[in-house]
Amino acid sequence: MTRLNARTLVLSGVTAALISGCAADGSGLTETGRGAAIGTTAGAATGAIIGSLSGDAGKGALIGAVGGALLGTMVGSYMEEQKRDFERQLAPEIAAGVIRVQKLPDHQLLVGMTGATAFEVDSDRIQPGFYSTLDKIAAIVSKYGKTQLTISGHTDSTGAAAYNQTLSERRAASVEYYLERSGVLPQRIYSAGYGMNQPIASNATEEGRRLNRRVDIVIMPITQG
Repeated sequence: MTRLNARTLVLSGVTAALISGCAADGSGLTETGRGAAIGTTAGAATGAIIGSLSGDAGKGALIGAVGGALLGTMVGSYMEEQKRDFERQLAPEIAAGVIRVQKLPDHQLLVGMTGATAFEVDSDRIQPGFYSTLDKIAAIVSKYGKTQLTISGHTDSTGAAAYNQTLSERRAASVEYYLERSGVLPQRIYSAGYGMNQPIASNATEEGRRLNRRVDIVIMPITQG
């Protein structure tokens, strides 16, 4: 089940497309393999959003809200500069394994956080110690305002599927709310929960389950075409 913020109605038509995308279990993946799995999963979800918005009046409203779309010739450098800012500002978190920043196809970026670090155990309450990290993320995405954010919550396979689904939705919504409260335009943000359905590592090990308990933010350039 997908959570859709009422203020992001421009994206309401893509809910079914997002729900239907499920990644295969990344059992036994190397670090490179996990990165590929993340990219495949995130790319499929965001591709559904972009495809559904093409030619839709909602995209025009979104472009208006951010003050105009990026020109094709600007997209690559705009997103690459944003990636470098994330890597500079979040260097301590990246080094500690708390945050990962990854380049995805079509000039998209992934900023991912571990659930164990970001949230209280079995809760959607963001840990106060993680506020400064989210503040950095909010500042950067506000600086690069011609982008759209998809926030997805994920769990491991421990526990009931229905409960994990709800928990993943609530955690994604908590990050969405925090970013909005920090000044990011609500029209730019969409959040959804996927429960245990999109693992990036094996759920047979504690390390794999730790990797699967996460919230990912995929950042997409807003273009005219």
